[in-house]
Amino acid sequence: MKEIKAMIRPEMFETVYRKLRSAGYCCLTVYSGEGIGRQGDPDKLNATLAFPFLHSEVTKLEIVVDDTQETEVMQIIQQAACTNNTGDGIIYSTSIDRAVSIRTGEEGAAVL
Repeated sequence: MKEIKAMIRPEMFETVYRKLRSAGYCCLTVYSGEGIGRQGDPDKLNATLAFPFLHSEVTKLEIVVDDTQETEVMQIIQQAACTNNTGDGIIYSTSIDRAVSIRTGEEGAAVL
């Protein structure tokens, strides 16, 4: 199994979500956050009291998929989130060694 995480522009979330759903990927976790990278969108850089430096708003998606689905999911996210502008975001994946359903105790791909 793979966990795919993507930091994207908040305004691109609905497009990404719809593309994932239409491809059969229903289950993901979404977070709203702030980030700073090597390249930020200069039109969306803000300073706050909580984070007294320049940052950009981001939406973070997390989805766990079978190993065979990793490339497809990453391509869907990349294509749907791309605006061809600096600050579009980043996607990465990591391996999941074990997954257990809290409710049923099932393990592995069955929990997906």
